[in-house]
Amino acid sequence: MSVDQRPAPRASDLDRDALLVRLHRAYAEGRLDEPELDERIGRALSARTHDDLDRIAADLPARRTVWTPEPGVSGRLQVAYRSEVRRTGRWRCPETLAVMAHKGGCLLDLRDADLPARVTVWVLAHRSTVRIVVPPGTRVEAGGAGVSTSVTGAPAWDGVTVRVRSLVHRGAAEVTDRPA
Repeated sequence: MSVDQRPAPRASDLDRDALLVRLHRAYAEGRLDEPELDERIGRALSARTHDDLDRIAADLPARRTVWTPEPGVSGRLQVAYRSEVRRTGRWRCPETLAVMAHKGGCLLDLRDADLPARVTVWVLAHRSTVRIVVPPGTRVEAGGAGVSTSVTGAPAWDGVTVRVRSLVHRGAAEVTDRPA
């Protein structure tokens, strides 16, 4: 097989996730409309090679950063595209977590998670609900557009702090210490 006949490198889930972030950023910047975003997300999720991914975003500005997970930390990016993502039970939560939901939903249950002293959750949701359940006594700092909190009791001063920063359109980002 000659050099010219080599197949393009296969795309990984991480490669597809990075493109999804790039597509959502382009949508937020007004470079794509909703039907274009939907169509490109579908193509990105079924892309097999790097060439397939490159063709999907060929007319968009070059990506600024590439996200790579640190060893031992999984789930730094949660994406729900016309589906639901649930993180519950025992899991290791990174210090920074991003949730993107488009016509779907997400449940992040932090009550049994291994939490660092400070967690920042970035939420980008369109026609979606993102629900974050924190352990009792957690200090919550929420801000952005489309976020609501319902946390009872006084937070522990030496406990965990969860910061939620959100941008929500036709949906909700809910932070609560009460399970559904």
